[in-house]
Amino acid sequence: MDISTLKTQLAALSSQAGSHKDQADKYRSILELILKNQDTTTCTECLNLFVEAIVNENVSLVISRQILTDVSTHLVSQPDEVAKPVSHFTLDKVQPRVISFEEQVASIRQHLALIYEREENWRDAANVLVGIPLETGQKQYSVDYKLQTYMKIARLYLEDEDPVQAEAFINRASLLQAETKDETLQVHYKVCYARVLDYRRKFIEAAQRYSELSYKPIIDEAERITALKSALICTILASAGQQRSRMLATLFKDERCQHLPAYSILEKMYLDRIIRKSELQDFAALLKPHQKAITVDGSSILERAVTEHNLLSASKLYNNISFPELGALLQISAAKAEKIASHMICEGRMNGYVDQIDSIVHFETREILPSWDKQIESLCYRIDHIMEQIETVQPEWLSKKMADYLVN
Repeated sequence: MDISTLKTQLAALSSQAGSHKDQADKYRSILELILKNQDTTTCTECLNLFVEAIVNENVSLVISRQILTDVSTHLVSQPDEVAKPVSHFTLDKVQPRVISFEEQVASIRQHLALIYEREENWRDAANVLVGIPLETGQKQYSVDYKLQTYMKIARLYLEDEDPVQAEAFINRASLLQAETKDETLQVHYKVCYARVLDYRRKFIEAAQRYSELSYKPIIDEAERITALKSALICTILASAGQQRSRMLATLFKDERCQHLPAYSILEKMYLDRIIRKSELQDFAALLKPHQKAITVDGSSILERAVTEHNLLSASKLYNNISFPELGALLQISAAKAEKIASHMICEGRMNGYVDQIDSIVHFETREILPSWDKQIESLCYRIDHIMEQIETVQPEWLSKKMADYLVN
């Protein structure tokens, strides 16, 4: 169908009288003829003319809604070079009467967002979905639909590396997730929320949520291990303190972590051992781009986290230490060591005080009993590890020795 013929038919149809059903059937017949066009340019121009005609105020709203629903349904099966411009044209044309076409507009926006996703144009995809009036419109959307849409917007903003906007929409989703009965949606929400916290560098909160996900039976085993790996990485990147210590203990006692590539770093952190920069190369390769960001003091997130851990470990080895010696221990300058120590003490993440006159950091006096408990725990862990290795290599010998021990 060419454009001139289409204009003639649409003009004739708008002036004809008849029932809503008859007129709707005639519009559908014209739409089917338009969609048979092989040329994308002609098809696009014809669809734009058709949309402009059916949303005209001279056409009954009952007919307009029905036919626009048909148009939105057919756009899904059209090539992107047709569906994309027609979708934009339709949204512009119905904007003055958008309240009357909320359902159709939502459908068109969902498909347009998918087109932008295929193009990896994440921000435009998110902005298209934001235009759906989920809370302010006349249509009552289901909880699941709103929750799914908010999570999708958050995910798209994350892909565009805009965690601030992503957090705003995941917070909206958080108000709805308790109302849904769909367990799959609840899991998707937890995954999305953990990713947002991860991108926002709220690593300890992200680690806690990744850890929870790693125990969800509804998730595949491979995905649970991926969640556990993310929990481990976020814990190592988190700021040193009591919260991280508790998370380190949780992960260290989880046998699944022993098979993860970052386990050696986890073990050293849990046992309060000093970690050298040369030991971080393999772990650094596991980090995602946003986790490799540089902080305000010029160090990476990983370097900052390890420096704080080493400082906390040093506080359990020394009663006091000079700035130059502390800097040498942490492999940073004396001034930077002083600054980090001051921040950790001020934030309550480490006990002690800084003597700037004598250039010394004084740590809180170490308590003997907790130190002994830690050493005993470490020794028991080592013995248990050795027994596991013996059992793997010589299970019969170990069984015999245990039997002899019980007899004697």
